[in-house]
Parts: sequence; C-alpha cells; structure tokens
Amino acid sequence: MRRVCLTLPTHRSCAATIAAVAEEAAYGAREFGVEVALLILDSSPAQVLAEHREAVAALPPYPGVSVHHLDEDEQRGFLRKVAGRSAAPDPDRLLELLLPSRISYGAVTDRAFLLAESLGCASLHRRDSDSRYQHHGGEPVFPIHQELTHLGRRAADLKGSATRSKLPPRSEERRVALVGGSFVGEMSVDVARIREADPETYRELVGLSLPEGYPEIWRGHLIDASFRGAGDTAFDGDRTVLAPVSPTRVDMCNVALDHEVYRRVPLPPATDTIGTDYFLLGLAHDARLPGVEHNRHIVNFHTAERRTDAGFLAYQLRFARFLLAKAYLNAVHARTKEAGDDLLDGEGLLRTSVVTEYVRDSLARDPEEDAHRLGTIEAAYRRLGGRYAEVADALAARRAPLLAEVRYGMADFAFLLENWQALTRACSDAGLSVTR
Repeated sequence: MRRVCLTLPTHRSCAATIAAVAEEAAYGAREFGVEVALLILDSSPAQVLAEHREAVAALPPYPGVSVHHLDEDEQRGFLRKVAGRSAAPDPDRLLELLLPSRISYGAVTDRAFLLAESLGCASLHRRDSDSRYQHHGGEPVFPIHQELTHLGRRAADLKGSATRSKLPPRSEERRVALVGGSFVGEMSVDVARIREADPETYRELVGLSLPEGYPEIWRGHLIDASFRGAGDTAFDGDRTVLAPVSPTRVDMCNVALDHEVYRRVPLPPATDTIGTDYFLLGLAHDARLPGVEHNRHIVNFHTAERRTDAGFLAYQLRFARFLLAKAYLNAVHARTKEAGDDLLDGEGLLRTSVVTEYVRDSLARDPEEDAHRLGTIEAAYRRLGGRYAEVADALAARRAPLLAEVRYGMADFAFLLENWQALTRACSDAGLSVTR
C-alpha cells in the first residue's frame, strides 16, 4: 500500500494545529486508501513539549494513520544513526547541519525528508504550526486531496482533468513532482508594517530578494506580489493548473513533494534565515518538472510571539539574513534556469552533482558585494526608525560575523549536497523506523 508522510514541524505551542493536521491525515487515509505517517518534529521547550505529548495522546485512533512525535533528542538519535551508517565524512558536521542549535527552516524539513525515507514514504506533505484550514460547506478544505490526486502520476494522464494545462515541451511523460497551493490571510513574511510606513523603503528591501535583470515594470509587479499569497481569496471550488509550479505561487505550509525530488537534493540548512526552504521549489520549476498548482489555500496567521520586542527583532534579523543569502541563491537559480532539462538525468531525475557544482560556484561571489548589500539593508532599516532602528543597530553590531555566516551557510549547503544521497540511502538500506 502506498505510504505518505504528512509532516508538521514546530517549536511553539500548537495543540489545536496538531489535532487539525491529524484530521487531514485521517481524511487522506480514508478517501485515498493510503497509509499516512503523521510526523511531528518538535523543538518546543519542555512545558510546550509536554502539552504536545498530551495532545498527541488524546488523538483518536484513525484507520490507516500512524503518529510519530519526535522531540529533538529522538531526532538527534535517528540522525546520528543514519550519519554513521552513511559512511559520509565528518558525521558530526552533518549532525550539526541537520539539527543546529538555532532555528533552521531548511534543516527541519531535511530531517523530515530523511525520516520519510526511513518510513518508506512515496511523498512528503508539509504544513506549518502558524496556519489553519479554510472551510467550505461546513467542511475543512484539506490540501492533501489535491496532493494525493496528482502527485507521482504521469503528466500526460492529467491533462484532461486539470482546469488548465501549460506543460512545456518534452515534459508530458514525466511524473508530477510537486503539488502546492498558497495561503490567505496575513502576509507570510512580517513586512506589512514596512509597506504601510514607507512604500519606497519596502520596495528597496523586497527588491533585494529578486534576481537581477528583470525590466523595471516586471520588478514592480514581482515586488507587489511578494509574500502576499492568494490575498483574501476564499475557496469556492477546486481549480488546478498543470505546469511547472513557480515558487512564488505556493507556500511551504501547503506543499507536497515526490520522494524522487527530495531524496536527491536537500534544502539549504542555513540558520536564522527565512525563505531558504523554498530552494527545491525553484529547482523543480527550473528543471521543468511537472507540477500542479491548486487553490486549496491554507489560512496564515502571525503568532503573538512575533509582536514582542524579542520576537520582532529576531524575525527581522532572519529577514535580513534572507536578503543576504538571496544573492547566492539567485546566482544558483540563474544557472539552474539556464540549464533547464540538463538538470535531469536520462530517467528524468535531478542530477545532484550539477546542483552541487552551481552551489560551490556561487561562493566565488565578491565579499565586497555582500558588504554593500548589508549596508543597503542597514540603511533602509535606519530610515524606518522606531523599532526598526534597533534592527539596524543589531546589523551594524554583527556586521562581520553575519557576512561570514551567510557565506559559510552556502559552503555548508554544498557539503550537505555532496553527502545527501549517502544519507538517504542509509535511511532506506537500514530500514529504520520510528513509532510512537
């Protein structure tokens, strides 16, 4: 029987979300006749972790659903075992990259990829703790419906059922590698107040996330669309687009990937940096892998923690790191976009070595360009004043280590890429499993 992994990474209190995602798992098992491994990767503090243990214990038994709730100690034990079995060099470094002491959106999803491999899952479906489901006709709108309908199927077989089809040449025989939707509600990145306070500074900061070379009219359009998801569009019936999916059209709280994608290429394990977990979405698009974009959008909200002084500063610094990292990631995507079909081998699968080469080459970037970019970011925050001036002060105080960490983050990504397939094989070969 086909087994899939529905994963919820969290480091905050989210008992209600755990219950809701468990209902989605039950829906997937019931409606599609699959086994669903609900994987909760929990980095919460002790008190919150205990609350989550109680929430998991209170879940009713759902036919076809197994629940796997792992705290960081349990995750570390699994990773240490896999790293040892992989025979990869420097297993301690790999362990640190995959389970760092600081927040990493990419690393937690990489851990989910490896655990999904160990559980024999055909795909991974990711949700987030700061989101909830829309309702339509009194029922929750579960994205897993579209994910299980399309993922892994031959694109040519779906042309007749999709609302629209925009498949590029030579891709019809490939299988759907990615299915995703977006979100409604608050912006995915906490920059709405910047846009309201100073639209020009907002355009300057968000513009740093975009690749160079776009005509100004297109840059303006992309800046306006960034981080806004599907706006306030309420679900009123299913619509799908069969095509390589643009990473700007989906959100990581609402995405599913076929295992043939993530067993070959991981996500950047950068710490305290938002947005790097979108790397695989851009790579799948550049490789022209078929995908399905749907309109079962999830509701996004910002937790109260982001509104505190400490939460605000931490999040804005993660955004600044993202703007620095994008200089490297955009250089990689420029290469992958140019490569197109050449990113795939004869079986239509991603070539890990090619991606690794491009990431390594991005390190040739002039460090002075990074320093100039950081100066632009710092000046923008200082112009905004108020709480944002504190962000500028923090950037100025950490200037040298911040620049070094972003650069080292890309070197770490290259190292992880070089050893990723050994890790994924170790998961499969070892037949590891986790149960709770």
